[in-house]
Formats: sequence, C-alpha cells, structure tokens
Amino acid sequence: MKNTIIAPSILSANFADMGREIDRMVQAGADWIHCDVMDGIFVPNITFGPKMIKDIRKTTSLILDVHLMITEPIRYISEFASAGADYITIQVESTDKVEETLRLIKEKGCKCGAVISPDTPVEVLRKYLPLCDLALVMSVHPGFGGQKFIENSLNKLAELKKLRDEINPNCIIEIDGGITEENVQLVKNAGAEAIVAGSAIFGSKDPKQTIVNMKL
Repeated sequence: MKNTIIAPSILSANFADMGREIDRMVQAGADWIHCDVMDGIFVPNITFGPKMIKDIRKTTSLILDVHLMITEPIRYISEFASAGADYITIQVESTDKVEETLRLIKEKGCKCGAVISPDTPVEVLRKYLPLCDLALVMSVHPGFGGQKFIENSLNKLAELKKLRDEINPNCIIEIDGGITEENVQLVKNAGAEAIVAGSAIFGSKDPKQTIVNMKL
C-alpha cells in the first residue's frame, strides 16, 4: 500500500509571509507543496505566476505540485518548468491541446498530470492516463479555497482508480477541495493517494498533528 502524500495548498497561506509559511509546512511534515495558479479567465480568481514558484523553490526542497487553472496552459509550461516546478498539472477543460501540453511538460523535465473539474466525467481521462504521472479530481469547483467537499467525488475517485489500475498503475491519484480530517479517510478509501488540503492544514492550531491524522 502506498504512503499517503500530503500536499498543503498555499492558496490558504499568508502571502505576505510565504517563506515562513512554507517552512511551517516543512516542519509540520508536509510531503509536497501544492501551488494553485489562476488567471482570472479559466477561473474567476487570480493568484500568482512563475515568480512565486521560483521564489518558493529557493526556500524548500519539497516537491512543488503546480496546478495550472489557466486558459491554454501550453503558453506557460516552459516558464513554470524553469521556475522549479516538479509536477505541472493542467485542467483538461482549459485547452484543446491536452496531449500536446502533457508531452511538453515531460519534455521540459517535469512530471505531468491531468485534472478534471466536478462536472467533467472521469472517462475523459482515459486517453491521457498513459502519459500522466498524476491524475487529479477536483472535489470543489476550481477558483477559490474554503469550499465544501462535493460528495460525488468519492464515486469519481473509485472510477478513476479502476481506470488507472487498468491503464497506468504508476499514475498517482490526487484529490483537491474541501478535504478535512473528518473526510480524509473516505477519500483515501475511494482511491486517493495524494491529498491537497488548504485551510484544514494552514488554519490548524497544530498543522503537524493534522498532517499526522491525515496520513493515518
């Protein structure tokens, strides 16, 4: 059985003190750092670009899991790869060049992943899974942190696990959105191997214990 990967989402961090926030997550035992890049077009929110990734890269050796919620992400793959991303994941709904973009991510030396929003069927991932190092199910609508977990995501995780096991067993299944200590076991039982959590970890009085609890 694979160890659960915990990836705190910096969307819930204090941007005015990002270096300290990253260090806090390192000390708490985080495995990855999840970075949500939003452009105000694909999603209504705007966050940050490659410079944030570059600056974070200087502060930690943890895996940087960069999730691009942007229109036509192929335009920026080189920049995020150069900035120090380890994983670059793209929304399948954001471009008609999904396969081309995934291949470019690999060409730039990063691991690649495909992401589906809550309204997108898991079956859409079938043709991309052979290329993917990571497949991410959004369990909230992309754009803002702090949303409530969408229960049907459990069914999507189970469906994705079956598909993944059939096509590419080495692909990691990730879940992002509304994950807490209360529901983390449900998503792990359904097939999630990497857990993205924002407010549940950054807002915790004891982030280290929260991460321990999420890994149990």
